[in-house]
Amino acid sequence: MLAARCAALAGGLRVLARPWLRGFGALAQARAAGSLGVGHPRPSVGPEPRRRRLGLSAAAVVNSAPRPLQPYLRLMRLDKPIGTWLLYLPCTWSIGLAAEPGCFPDWYMLSLFGTGAVLMRGAGCTINDMWDRDYDKKVIRTANRPIAAGDISTFQSFIFLGGQLTLALGILLCLNYYSIALGAASLLLVITYPLMKRITYWPQLALGLTFNWGALLGWSAIKGSCDLSICLPLYFSGIMWTLIYDTIYAHQDKRDDALIGLKSTALRFQENTKQWLSGFGVAMLGALSLVGVNSGQTAPYYTALAAVGAHLAHQNATVSTCQTQRQVQPLEISEVQSVGARACEPAPAPRAPPPPPSSLRSSTTRSS
Repeated sequence: MLAARCAALAGGLRVLARPWLRGFGALAQARAAGSLGVGHPRPSVGPEPRRRRLGLSAAAVVNSAPRPLQPYLRLMRLDKPIGTWLLYLPCTWSIGLAAEPGCFPDWYMLSLFGTGAVLMRGAGCTINDMWDRDYDKKVIRTANRPIAAGDISTFQSFIFLGGQLTLALGILLCLNYYSIALGAASLLLVITYPLMKRITYWPQLALGLTFNWGALLGWSAIKGSCDLSICLPLYFSGIMWTLIYDTIYAHQDKRDDALIGLKSTALRFQENTKQWLSGFGVAMLGALSLVGVNSGQTAPYYTALAAVGAHLAHQNATVSTCQTQRQVQPLEISEVQSVGARACEPAPAPRAPPPPPSSLRSSTTRSS
């Protein structure tokens, strides 16, 4: 009898508890969803800040460096390593050609020249920005360079240049005497090539003479002197290659260059650019073929040369010499100067304009 009464009591409690348990479950779900009931909204919390992603790109490395160092790293273009590769590759060509048949290139020399390419490309960019600091302020693409933007003074950049050249000299002194003299001779080109855009429509030729000096230096570092039958055609082919890629690159700045009085092959060739590029490509391939003959190369060399020719032909057929959306719209020179000046100034905090008096509201016009 007692057991039956206990069972009936337990069943009644379960019936009474079910609605309460359902209400409690709904309350728990509401709390989990962020609402504590009417009149008690859960304070809104903004999205969690994104964690800084670690990357191995050159730009990510520069951005993760200590803030005081970043303007100097950008000055030497460490965040844009393509220029370092363009300086380094001609060195690897000559070092590879100078290797004994059946042997790999000298890895010590490759690493030494790689370090030198980073330093000398940085020194060249520093010299270029020191010469062009007034011009860079007038071009939107270059107005944020460290010297033009005022992040680094001319004196600071000069001291930094001295440090880069001192380290590069240490690299050069690791080579033989012939190569030391040959490398020192390139310094005149490094200093003067940024000025060529002021006086000639062929500054890309001066750049080619400078950037491909490693085609001579790499061979002499291995062999002790230059074999002119190999080094000169290799040097010439590198110059033709530079004329190809830097003419294409110059087309993005041709409108700004014309406005501020600078010259380039893009302005010289105009609509005939593709014909000139074709001529440079043929000359490059011809010189590389002569290098192969004089150095006794075999089928793999000429197979690679055929692939290079196919790439150049495809590039010339598909490249567009029209300015892209990255470029500025046609501006008067005064507008370009004012844009460059504004780019160097810190942006003021946005401030809402005060409302006009009620008597004038009807006469005001909406600002664009």
